[in-house]
Amino acid sequence: MSGIKTAISLDEHLFNEVKETARDLNTSRSRVIRLALLEFMERRKNQRLLEQLNEAYKDGPTEEEENIARSMRNAQCDENEVGVVARGVTPSL
Repeated sequence: MSGIKTAISLDEHLFNEVKETARDLNTSRSRVIRLALLEFMERRKNQRLLEQLNEAYKDGPTEEEENIARSMRNAQCDENEVGVVARGVTPSL
């Protein structure tokens, strides 16, 4: 894999952890750092998406959305009762 070389500064403890992890995984320190950065960036992207979703839904459902959900729940209950009756079982209310 070709990439861009860069210099970074790490405190000694972190550097030693990276070095030990690379040795344990039989890979290079660069690969360990790349994997860590990829994971960090993915988590950051997911966090931003979650924040956007929370912002979009912070007001809760509208009255129309509540009515649609209620209708869907009622339709599902009706379907379940029909299935129970079709199998010869009387639903208890």
